[in-house]
Amino acid sequence: MTSISILLAAAASAGFIHTILGPDHYVPFIVMSKARKWSLKQTLFTTLYCGIGHVASSIIIGFAGIALGYGISHIEGIEAIRGSLAGWAFFVFGFAYMTWGIFKAIRNKPHTHFHSHGGDRAHMHEHTHHTDHVHVHPESAKMLTPWVLFIIFVLGPCEILIPLVMVPAAHHDTNGIVAVSLLFSTITILTMCAAVTIGYYGFKILPTAKIDRFMHAIAGATICLSGFAILFLDL
Repeated sequence: MTSISILLAAAASAGFIHTILGPDHYVPFIVMSKARKWSLKQTLFTTLYCGIGHVASSIIIGFAGIALGYGISHIEGIEAIRGSLAGWAFFVFGFAYMTWGIFKAIRNKPHTHFHSHGGDRAHMHEHTHHTDHVHVHPESAKMLTPWVLFIIFVLGPCEILIPLVMVPAAHHDTNGIVAVSLLFSTITILTMCAAVTIGYYGFKILPTAKIDRFMHAIAGATICLSGFAILFLDL
């Protein structure tokens, strides 16, 4: 009883710490929420199902490894490959999104028009063609980003979970494996949602009006940096 309690405490701590120390767990949702003007509900829903995909993929691989009799080193090797794939996916997606965001910001540069209405009536006004007069975001394009994030998070491993589930697995303790997996997953997802909520409201109080047209580029650059951190800084 004491051993499983210690293991559960370790699982809860690991779920919290590995999420907080991994900005890729929450920063992409915060910046994409700002760029795409998602509501908090939509942001948290996207975070939730990406978080579920993130932990579920590692649990499935861990359970499969246990069933096949693989050791920790073998499963961790698979997770390391998945981690590299996730890092490159973040990097490539972020770079592509940043490039598109820069192009969009250039196209949407505000400019002034002079309008004459005959006689002495005339006025000038500033606008951007692609935001004032053209709807450039079809619904299908808006739905693409959450699914891309979901696929990337499914690729992303929870390496720290593997040693934790291997302990009860070594004692053929199925209840222990399930309890550790569920607690780790719950804490990880709750921490992701909490961090995203804080970031969401943090952006609300920042004066970002002057850089709004650059938000897509900033979001892409931030995600690209997250991928860089995974690949080269082991975050």
